[in-house]
Amino acid sequence: MPFALGHQTPSRPLTPSPPKSQPVQLPYHSNHYGHRLSIGAHFNMSTSPYSNNTPTTQLAWQASLNTNFNEMTPDQKFFRKTSIIATIGPKTNNVDTLVNLADAGMNIVRMNFSHGSYEYHQSVIDNARAAAAKNPNGRPLAIALDTKGPEIRTGLMKDDTDVAIDAGHEFWVTTDKSFAESGTAEQIYMDYTNLPKVTAPGKLIYVDDGILSLQVISIDGDRIKVKSLNSGTLSSRKGVNLPKTAVDLPALSEKDQADLAFGVKNGVDMIFASFIRSGNDVKEIRKVLGTEGANIKIIVKIENEQGVTNFDEILRETDGVMVARGDLGIEIPASQVFMAQKMMIAKCNVAGKPVICATQMLESMTYNPRPTRAEVSDVANAVMDGADCVMLSGETAKGKYPIEAVKMMAETAYLAEKAIAYPHLFDQLRALTPRPTETAETLALSAVAAAMEQDAGAIIVLSTSGVSARLLSKYRPECPIICVTRNQQTARQLHLSRGVYPVWYPEPRGIPGDKWQIDVDNRIRYGLRVALQLSIVKPEATVMAVQGWKGGLGHTNTLRILSVPADPADLDLHSIDRDD
Repeated sequence: MPFALGHQTPSRPLTPSPPKSQPVQLPYHSNHYGHRLSIGAHFNMSTSPYSNNTPTTQLAWQASLNTNFNEMTPDQKFFRKTSIIATIGPKTNNVDTLVNLADAGMNIVRMNFSHGSYEYHQSVIDNARAAAAKNPNGRPLAIALDTKGPEIRTGLMKDDTDVAIDAGHEFWVTTDKSFAESGTAEQIYMDYTNLPKVTAPGKLIYVDDGILSLQVISIDGDRIKVKSLNSGTLSSRKGVNLPKTAVDLPALSEKDQADLAFGVKNGVDMIFASFIRSGNDVKEIRKVLGTEGANIKIIVKIENEQGVTNFDEILRETDGVMVARGDLGIEIPASQVFMAQKMMIAKCNVAGKPVICATQMLESMTYNPRPTRAEVSDVANAVMDGADCVMLSGETAKGKYPIEAVKMMAETAYLAEKAIAYPHLFDQLRALTPRPTETAETLALSAVAAAMEQDAGAIIVLSTSGVSARLLSKYRPECPIICVTRNQQTARQLHLSRGVYPVWYPEPRGIPGDKWQIDVDNRIRYGLRVALQLSIVKPEATVMAVQGWKGGLGHTNTLRILSVPADPADLDLHSIDRDD
């Protein structure tokens, strides 16, 4: 009997996915479990419904866009592929607000460890988990720990009093700790001991996000003579940037190491690692996370020129990347940030690793109910560049309109995804994939191609680690990827990958070997049931089902073409008798 979802009883016959009006000729093997595409299947894109009815180049696709859109409907609410990261501050750190943020579109909670005590961050974790349990749609909510990272700061001014200086004013910068609390207009302290060794006459030192620009004139032991290039103010504990200068700070400060231990103890899902400059920095973080934190994803933040220069080696080591444009726009000329953003996003897309675009995306919504047009375009262009996630910082941490900011970002991302020429993008990603590919990637590529050929409503994948879902995401299908997993942390972490809709399957492991296929079908039913509830798929839609040939990690090699049942009863789970 061919496979389709439903009760496996004579009273409810099982039917395969119905044929399309223009059936695509694909090599497959048919058996009791339905259509199984051979791993080496070749796909003729000329027979795809896309090539017949839809523009296939990015330019033609954009020329066909329809701007007649009012606002997102409940049916479209969960169809957005790009995840939203929201930074939580005191104003939003309560269960009800977190529920509302998640309902508006927040997928990942960000804790900024540059601020706040452990008691405060513990409350964010507790409230986020309570909000996830209370959320009516039941979607997972991930938690990210953003490290403070190695940084350089000025010391304290004498009597903690700001001092105004004029352009052209010359003074000394010292690394002598005896002056750490006695800054004046003639001399201030900076806490980077090797500063005199790494800088040189003519180089720049930026203070307070570049508001004050200092040019090095000369170096005398642990003192540096500088000239102010603009009028400004010398203040206590301001951040320092050294553009075009290779610094040798450690990847993790003592505070960072303590913060990572806190994150491991609390089971956070991912680390946003600040100021990463090399692949070895990532290795050092993995070492500190240890075996207990081995499953925590490391997302490197690229925010200086060293990180951009060493990006390829960093990308090989990391689980994902954040384009952190704040400090990056100080370390490199602001006019070059967009080039660095596009380069890093493109390389992450080709490598199949998640990439986040962050900083000032809807900054004006910190104080205003509506963003600027440029900010909206910034979000949309990040999505069209290929970002898996977009991030809000002050907008949700301290802003007056956190819910509105998330809603605006969600709607913008949803519309930007509609402006992408998916067949053209898929062809580019496939052409750039080194061959031969591993079996799991071959299957992922084939599943996305088959989804286009069949005009599928979704791809459903069963995964423990999430690797198969991430590989599917790499090839950017237009349809959603529904990943059913028993691993709750995997479900939360999959928010990092565009187009993946994680579904946690609560039934425990321990299925007898002869009941394994029944368990597989139950998980598919469960995933489709959740997807129908969220309006991610529709009844009678064709879906691609990706699974392994047996249980456990590393066995994904099977693709089945199924149809979503019209009768909800066909999604009832089949009972399994477990071994005692």
